[in-house]
Amino acid sequence: MLYALGTNVGIKRVADGGQHGESEAALRATRHLFVNRDNLRAAIATLVNATLRMRDPLWWGNGTACASDSKKFGSWSSNLMTEYHARHGGPGVMIYWHVDRKSVCVYSQLRSCNASEVAAMMEGVLRHCTDATIDRQYTDSHGQSLVGFAFSYLLGFKLLPRMKNIARQKLVKADADDEVPSCLTGMVADKPIDWEIIAQQYDQMAKYATALRLGTAEAEQVLRRFTRGGPKHPTYKAIEELGKAVKSVFVAEYVASQELRREIHEGLQVVENWNSANTDLFYGSAGTIPGSDKEHQEVSMLSLHLLQSALVFINTLLVQSILKDPAWQKKLTDADKRGLSPLFWSNANLYGTIDIDMGRRLDLGLVA
Repeated sequence: MLYALGTNVGIKRVADGGQHGESEAALRATRHLFVNRDNLRAAIATLVNATLRMRDPLWWGNGTACASDSKKFGSWSSNLMTEYHARHGGPGVMIYWHVDRKSVCVYSQLRSCNASEVAAMMEGVLRHCTDATIDRQYTDSHGQSLVGFAFSYLLGFKLLPRMKNIARQKLVKADADDEVPSCLTGMVADKPIDWEIIAQQYDQMAKYATALRLGTAEAEQVLRRFTRGGPKHPTYKAIEELGKAVKSVFVAEYVASQELRREIHEGLQVVENWNSANTDLFYGSAGTIPGSDKEHQEVSMLSLHLLQSALVFINTLLVQSILKDPAWQKKLTDADKRGLSPLFWSNANLYGTIDIDMGRRLDLGLVA
């Protein structure tokens, strides 16, 4: 069932092309009774937590950073989630992934093509049901905004975007009387940060941040409330001013620190590799997500998430079974360890006859 949904080949093809002794009717009954969004998310959380517990910090480190990015998938035109994507072209939906630096995906969400990536970024950090601790969030230029910087500060994590248009970014003075060094001419905005409105609206900002953390409000709803047309809400003005302060600190650090730029780039490369695996693993029907409603699409998304997470779990154990030899500890440098990744699929048989032997197990007891 996981193979049928996670690769998008469909239940009928798995039933007809496999040597597993299960009929199509039995597989469809299993799908109807047991394979739903809640059960899949619970299975993903269990598998991700198991991966985090058993991986060796000597090789994988202690991950507290996460990268997020979206990938466009085709979808049926009869689904109300389907929209035309102006940047990628063509109709479809977006799946937003949150992947830590060692290829463990902690959260996935289905979004329309015009949905806010900033809201998706915040939802993933707050809503993942795993034991992962996220204190740094990497994202692309589309996943950051002044509101995103402000809420990341209020919610206790660092937003670290890859700024492609860094030359056009402006720093903001903390006080109108601050002198601007000659080397920063043209890079500093004339208007300073309005600390007074931040102090006046601090309680309201804390209220919205608490609502997001507790789940009583969704990030998309909060952003939509503030960004609709008309005069700006005072709380939104305060959030923007706070965002300017946090973003100015980040831009200064981003320009000054090569290590920070390299860290962000390495983190985003991991989620790009995860997206590449999506293309190869979710190959059925040319990668078009089936279903005429959101529930069917989310089941396909979560099945793919669970399938790739299982692949990462197995590959992590296999890599550690090789690296347990003490000789490897002397050979591998820090640069080699940074290059280790459990997300590879050359050892997976994606095509051909589906031969499932439930009585056979991989010998993973040596590294358990």
